[in-house]
Amino acid sequence: MLGTLGTDPGALGPLYDRYGGLVYGLARAILQSEDEAEDLTQEIFVMLCRGTTYDVRRGSLGAFLTTLTRSRAIDRLRSRGRRLRILRASWRSAPPIDLPAAPVDRIATRECSARVRRAVAELPANERRVLEMVYYQGLTQAEIAATLDAPLGTVKSWCRRGLLGLRAALADLVE
Repeated sequence: MLGTLGTDPGALGPLYDRYGGLVYGLARAILQSEDEAEDLTQEIFVMLCRGTTYDVRRGSLGAFLTTLTRSRAIDRLRSRGRRLRILRASWRSAPPIDLPAAPVDRIATRECSARVRRAVAELPANERRVLEMVYYQGLTQAEIAATLDAPLGTVKSWCRRGLLGLRAALADLVE
């Protein structure tokens, strides 16, 4: 379906229906702005229409879009010319994303989200904090080390162990 986007504009609809909420929700969480999240969502899907470097052998389209959205959102934060704001609201208190999907899909999404939140909550505090700073604040590992007054190698270890812990806890959710 991705290959037909350049020649069949109608192919974008099903992709947007499936991944639009994911892209928009992540962009909104990182950018903390509905307008910027809408702009970025449009940019991501226009990019899909024009062709991308997506390779099905490297992972799912959802994972690709998540990574692309996160990277572009962080680029936007950095291009603003100001320091990133520390997010006061916990990701757990963020309002649920209203996905225009079938009830079964909404239930599956909620269950999946709840599992991810539980897996993150079960990580040791240092690993959880580092991952939240990387993914939700867009900080580099060096910036995290400076913020936490911890050695860079330690921050890298916490990040790696946290990711491995999440991979193990959520192995059955990977497409």
